[in-house]
Amino acid sequence: MPHRHLQRKSELSRMLAIEAARIMAEQSVQDFDIAKRKAAERFKIADQTLLPKNSDIQAALHEHQRLFQGEDHDVVIRELRLHALQLMQQLQTFAPHLVGSVLHGIADAHSQINLHVFAENTEQVLLHLLERNIHARHAVKKLRYQTDRFVTLPSFQFTSAYYAIEIVVFPINGIRQAPLSTVDNKPMVRANLATLRTLLQ
Repeated sequence: MPHRHLQRKSELSRMLAIEAARIMAEQSVQDFDIAKRKAAERFKIADQTLLPKNSDIQAALHEHQRLFQGEDHDVVIRELRLHALQLMQQLQTFAPHLVGSVLHGIADAHSQINLHVFAENTEQVLLHLLERNIHARHAVKKLRYQTDRFVTLPSFQFTSAYYAIEIVVFPINGIRQAPLSTVDNKPMVRANLATLRTLLQ
């Protein structure tokens, strides 16, 4: 009996992961928690223990995009990565790295391109952007390094060729340790210029 109960819980969690993935793909929802809540509301499930892991939703999203968007999605990802590459080439001074949905191949046309750069101070990056006629909005980004350790870093947000861009500015030594991913709680995967060029080949 306990085995059947656990199996049922697993099936419900899987169903919610698939629905959350559909919501993210079809409604351009970028936030895993919002997608989870919408999926739970649709199936009228109140038990929080049934909510799927973000990594399960990401896997389901990959599958949904492969099945229902196919080559169209591949084209979108390539265009986003090409634009990220162009931006990274402009920011070479700051050892830019691509992170997030564009790197992992689960982005859509409305997704933000997320970059990490490394500098002695924020003003260096701001001046670099202004010299290239990029007028960005200053913001902050809260990132987690341990279960109970959060760090707030400066960031710049702007639109380039209709794409939303976010650049988070880390101190120089921030390249040694990546913050934790909201997907699997492991250090974020970062791709430098060489890695991104390889992905695009």
